[in-house]
Amino acid sequence: MSSKALRILAAGVMAACLAIPSLSRSPAVEHGVVNDLTVHEWGTFTSIAGPDGQAVEWLPLTGSTDLPVFVEHFRDRQFKCGLGGTVRMETPVMYFYSPRETTVSVKVSFAKGLITEWYPHASAVEPAVVHGRNDPDGSIRWDQVRLIPGSHAAFPSGDNGNHYYAARNTSATPVRVKTRGGDQDEKFLFYRGVSSSAMPIAARLTAYGKVLLQNLGTEEIPAVMWIESRGGKLGYRVAGAVRDQAIVAPPALTASPDSMLKDLEGMLIARGLYVDEARAMIATWQNSWFEEGSRLLYILPAQAVNAVLPLTVSPSPASTVRVFVGRLELVTPATEAAVERAFAAQDQSALDEYRRFLEPILHAMIANTKADPVRERELRGYLNSVYSYACRSPWGGQR
Repeated sequence: MSSKALRILAAGVMAACLAIPSLSRSPAVEHGVVNDLTVHEWGTFTSIAGPDGQAVEWLPLTGSTDLPVFVEHFRDRQFKCGLGGTVRMETPVMYFYSPRETTVSVKVSFAKGLITEWYPHASAVEPAVVHGRNDPDGSIRWDQVRLIPGSHAAFPSGDNGNHYYAARNTSATPVRVKTRGGDQDEKFLFYRGVSSSAMPIAARLTAYGKVLLQNLGTEEIPAVMWIESRGGKLGYRVAGAVRDQAIVAPPALTASPDSMLKDLEGMLIARGLYVDEARAMIATWQNSWFEEGSRLLYILPAQAVNAVLPLTVSPSPASTVRVFVGRLELVTPATEAAVERAFAAQDQSALDEYRRFLEPILHAMIANTKADPVRERELRGYLNSVYSYACRSPWGGQR
């Protein structure tokens, strides 16, 4: 081959090599999708099981006492005290991962629900006024959320030890929202609410102390865990996935918190959360999950989450993962006996162990005493005493 031909061939090879990167380099936004943007979200739906095992309407009889003062509220911090619903949507946090500065808009709708707390400042929270049960579905919208990789802006603080801050312990991209009062920086978008939506699981106690689980939806419930906490002892049992029905035996009170949290962490990671996200979620809620009593923790199917809580991010992320844990509180005979003893002894510290669930626990106990009018009157007296303390110390702070 002549030297001229070799020079032509080399030039052609070099041109081809230079062309390859330009052909393979994808634009940041293509067809409305940001190809290097990922969104992850976790949260909890808290309910309490009625006699038929399905979530019933209940009142926590407390205001929003567990959030930092900078969090914004619908009306005021005590508004939720009298707001009944079947579901308390607690601490969804939305993380963003982007290697470059990007601006997105976010909207979350809430079926049969009302958004009650949020941070940073939202562009709109609907409905702005609550008239009654026929109000439209709730929603919250952030029109311009700047994602700023490597930002070292100071996040708001205060209320040292508040469990809100645990959610920041991830590698997520910081966000910034402009407000009239200045920029608000955070590691995530946060919101909460109350809804009368139905949950996809029912859990009914059997005559033998077991729990009959029933999947009320069309999608498999990925995982269920029964947690029992009594007098400082802990037990839990992992029931696995539930397609239709399953019967679960009560756990022995011989477990350690570490083993329970490790199994729960594995459940969350298996659904798509990053390790630091799963640990942040557990750090946020572990004290609540160890409260005195019986409860189921279960992973909501994706279809159920999207039906109750439709999410729109624009431009769209290349990947979205939403992992929500349902908490279904169980009123077992052991819980009924403990609550009745505490009322009879006027043991306030023992009653505080059940805190916001006292109202539905007492309603469940009353429903089981129709043949005993004396005991029913006694339980109604306990319930009235709970109402008399509603939204006041020790139930949630003086109005």
